[in-house]
Amino acid sequence: MKVNVDYRKFVPAAVIVLLLLVLGLNSFVVVAPGHTGVVVTLGKVEEKVMQEGVHFKMPFTQEVIQIDNRITKLEVDTEAFSKDLQTVDTTLAINYRIDKNMSYSIFKDIGSNYEGVLVTPAVNEVLKAIVSRYTAEETVSNRALISKGLLDGLNEKLNPFGLYATDVNIIDFDFSDEFINAIEEKQVAQQKLLKAETEKQTAITIAEAEAETMKIKAQAEAEANRILTESLSDQIIEYSKIEKWDGKLPQVSGASTIIDLSE
Repeated sequence: MKVNVDYRKFVPAAVIVLLLLVLGLNSFVVVAPGHTGVVVTLGKVEEKVMQEGVHFKMPFTQEVIQIDNRITKLEVDTEAFSKDLQTVDTTLAINYRIDKNMSYSIFKDIGSNYEGVLVTPAVNEVLKAIVSRYTAEETVSNRALISKGLLDGLNEKLNPFGLYATDVNIIDFDFSDEFINAIEEKQVAQQKLLKAETEKQTAITIAEAEAETMKIKAQAEAEANRILTESLSDQIIEYSKIEKWDGKLPQVSGASTIIDLSE
């Protein structure tokens, strides 16, 4: 016996199950690790953000925008002018992050393109201000100071918006060919001057050493003569005279004749 099943009576139940399924899927959201969820209710951004994990939301009326709060690396190629008006082409690597509690503010006031709207222009502005304090040659020797100045300057500009620069690295400084050639010529000239000064100082040192040696020798001879002179007594001198006499009397006559035994 054939049984006729009226499937139409199951349609309402199937529709209800489908609606419940769609409703359920739209009632929950999963915020990924390292992210916060900005809640938008009928076009209005809520100040309270969702932390990572599973959350309930109003179906169809609420949308959750996920903001990445992990450290992000931004590489910027830019140029600035030094104190001596040289062009300094610079490549920078900036690490920054978004404050979790300010995610809603970033999305509301700036939008998802906060890097292009806020971070990159701030990097260019701060770099130009700092590089202008140094000559082109000084930028190389003061790389660490410039990096620190960039970090401090960026945080001063970005912190009010909820963005925090954690590290700034200067990857490269590049200058014009004319400036590089001038630096090389200057270094060669300095090396030649240093060599000439070294040779001059060496010659002076040798001359001073020789003069000091002669002085010491003369002082030693003078001291020896002094000691010898002081050691001679009158008896020794008379004895020396007698030793030199050959026993012959002078062949002269007269009352005023003086015999000198020292000859």
